[in-house]
Amino acid sequence: MKKIILLFSFIFLSCVSETYSDLLETNDPSLFLKWNKAYENDDIHTSVIGLKWALSYIGAKLPANANGITASGNRIAIDLNKLGFSENAKNKLHQLHETLKNTPEYQLTGTIDLGRYVSLLLGSSEHYYKIAGVPENLNTLLNKYTLKPEKGYVNDSGVSLEHRIIRFSEQNGLNQLFVSSEINPADGTVLEYETIELLENGQLRFGIFDPNGQRKNNADPVHSNAGKPAKCMWCHESSIQPLFSIQNNYNGYLSYNDFQNTLLNYRVSHNAIKNSLSGEIDFSQTQQHTLTELLYISFMEPSAERLSLEWNLPLAEVQSRLSGLTTHVYPEFPFLGNLYNRKDVEALAPFQGLAVSDHVREQSPNEVNYIN
Repeated sequence: MKKIILLFSFIFLSCVSETYSDLLETNDPSLFLKWNKAYENDDIHTSVIGLKWALSYIGAKLPANANGITASGNRIAIDLNKLGFSENAKNKLHQLHETLKNTPEYQLTGTIDLGRYVSLLLGSSEHYYKIAGVPENLNTLLNKYTLKPEKGYVNDSGVSLEHRIIRFSEQNGLNQLFVSSEINPADGTVLEYETIELLENGQLRFGIFDPNGQRKNNADPVHSNAGKPAKCMWCHESSIQPLFSIQNNYNGYLSYNDFQNTLLNYRVSHNAIKNSLSGEIDFSQTQQHTLTELLYISFMEPSAERLSLEWNLPLAEVQSRLSGLTTHVYPEFPFLGNLYNRKDVEALAPFQGLAVSDHVREQSPNEVNYIN
């Protein structure tokens, strides 16, 4: 009996003497996130909906009742094995998760800020591409589809500063490709390519490629306002968009009316199919994508109140740390209050979190990539 007690004591002491990092298993599929209230009507339940949309953007099927996401108090647990990701996506996410678990933020608090996590998923183009499965070369993508001979011409785009030639494959359920060639209208030189694919989970997958067909992080602002893939998500709202202005007719291309009707027919068909899916995303709630945007916006541009919760410090102390920094109001969501820029406040935090790209939607001087 005495030997048993001694053995138990040894095991117990061995366990309690381990550091928190020692208990983090390399292949653990779980990750814990912390929700920090960012505005008056914010709550953890709507934030979980925003998280689900963010995960669906990168390919998660989110099967109903799989319980891949659970929330309690201000903590959210996610289980990669229950979210409906491909094996490739899970492998890439495991890399990111292990990097996150080794940060001072996770080591100290046992969580990663929910907004930081979403910003890393969508605001790093390389993370998005690698998890969602966008190939490095345009030809690799084109080889998976057969483009139809018909094509559209856009001379007055709401996004591109140039002209666009739009080609597309036939829509076969949730399988279709659109390829936009941004061209110099004077000589037809291709300046870059942008692609849209339909995913099995109902979402769209976006790619941006240079004139040689090599994948790139963002559209060239000299030629386009498309920004990064996250901006494409924000603009398209998970749907095939029609033409928003009347276009001229050009020989060898579909007329404006025929092209518009073609896009509208594809849009209606795509919407009908994705609305019939039984996963956790309710595509009939067309504005729920905004909940994802609020997650990364309120993180990238936090208020002092949100930082108080994030840093677990009294508001007065946070305001003292922030003294001297200027604030602004986000025009689209003024209810977020007086906001700071993330890059200005990170050095003032009581613990270090994993660095994010400078911007989620637009070209960033500093782009992060933690996935091989």
